Amino acid sequence: MKKLKEVCHEAGVSRRAVQGYENAGLVRATAKNKYGHLLYDELEEERIKRIKLFQGMGLSLKEIAAVIDASDEVLKPVLETQIKKLRESIERNMKLIHTANELIREIEKKR
Repeated sequence: MKKLKEVCHEAGVSRRAVQGYENAGLVRATAKNKYGHLLYDELEEERIKRIKLFQGMGLSLKEIAAVIDASDEVLKPVLETQIKKLRESIERNMKLIHTANELIREIEKKR
């Protein structure tokens, strides 16, 4: 088992984020050590990493709560939808980059 600080470091999340996950009922400390530090087992650590992944994909904590323990049949279409949204976002951003680059070329031509 690892202390909260170690779990946060390895998962790339803040203590506050984990506290938010706990408040949302998504994770819970497995135990406390003799100094009162929260301890998390490997399953909870992996759960925290999965929550971070889902958040990075654009899911809210409420949406994550609905799918974190869901069957693969429920989770798969949710992930596919998020992947589609991410791809659409990439396309929009690439168009913006292209347009901005065109503007830069126009500015440079004026020099």
